[in-house]
Amino acid sequence: MKKYWESSITFEEYFNTGKQRLENPENEKDKEYKPYYELGVQRMERALSKFSADEEQLRILKSKNFDGKILIISEPWCGDASATVPAVVKFFEGNNDVKIFLRDSDTSLIDQFQTNGTQSIPKIIILDKEFNVINSWGPRPQYGHDLLLKFKADPEAYPREQFYNDLQVYYAKNRGKDAIQEILELL
Repeated sequence: MKKYWESSITFEEYFNTGKQRLENPENEKDKEYKPYYELGVQRMERALSKFSADEEQLRILKSKNFDGKILIISEPWCGDASATVPAVVKFFEGNNDVKIFLRDSDTSLIDQFQTNGTQSIPKIIILDKEFNVINSWGPRPQYGHDLLLKFKADPEAYPREQFYNDLQVYYAKNRGKDAIQEILELL
């Protein structure tokens, strides 16, 4: 894990990568993903401006005496990530080191943390001081996962557009609190 950590970036670099790919696409994939980068940057800006750490969750973090690191596998175009990553970064800021590994730069890391055979992101990897994996979380909180299952169970009754809308409304209202709570339970 240490080699992945060393080739990871800060949240500021991650956010700037999203803006850079939006403003100056480097390849066809960046051009194709332009609407997703645009939404991702907007959602991250909103998440950053609205996030406020929950005092009870901070107390729980302190009580855990967690002295490890948080490694996030993500991409700036990802809808789930744009809501979760800023909140997780801001929550752990000042308590634990947090870095982000760009999934598409080297898929060998996400391949170790697949979700039902997919490279779903974001994935939060909880590491100890020696870079050993303690646990992992992701790609979305339980409520978001339940919405996904509802969509997959009956896409005609619960169409994709409604699922996406419900998920983003949930993320906007919840502001990362559920994700952080679930991550705290894994420490």
